[in-house]
Amino acid sequence: MFTGLVESVGSIVRILPIAEGARFTISIPFASEMSLGDSIAVNGCCLTVNSIENNLLSFDILTQTMRVTMFHDLRIGDRVNLERAMGGAARFGGHFVMGHVDTCGEVISIESVGQDHKLLIRIPEKYSKYCIDKGSIAIDGISLTIAHLDGCLLEFWLIPHTFTETNLHDTAPGRRVNVEVDMMAKYIEKLLPSVRLS
Repeated sequence: MFTGLVESVGSIVRILPIAEGARFTISIPFASEMSLGDSIAVNGCCLTVNSIENNLLSFDILTQTMRVTMFHDLRIGDRVNLERAMGGAARFGGHFVMGHVDTCGEVISIESVGQDHKLLIRIPEKYSKYCIDKGSIAIDGISLTIAHLDGCLLEFWLIPHTFTETNLHDTAPGRRVNVEVDMMAKYIEKLLPSVRLS
């Protein structure tokens, strides 16, 4: 379980193709605090540490994960958002993020407006039903509030901290991003057909 509050940013140092998946090695600031088998959300995708080498951690990306996420787009030197799994006594400041990416969205535009940034992202139509104005969604592992919803087009306003302390600082139109919609919305959708209102 994660909160969508990005803890740090790392960079890709190696990518080793394995069958239809890959092994990603990432330079991570808090690598010395991790153990084999620990979970880290990398661009919002929950991955398991399978190798530790000084400040480098390696993760095996399965075929299914490669298919659903934007990991195919990553190159050596790219920066990625990082968040360790929640501790039992941790404060909960974002929203419930599972680290299970649903789909990819596309950055349509990002522009500076005063000290803030306005970000527009398009997601596949089938996932827009899980979104509401002022609702939460995880974009590359960042818990963001939907400022405005127009069909498949989501508008976000980024405060300076979010823009500078995440990989959104590097983003540009056309870039694909990992998207995890609100888990609670999916549960409600599944439960509603069995609920009797009286």
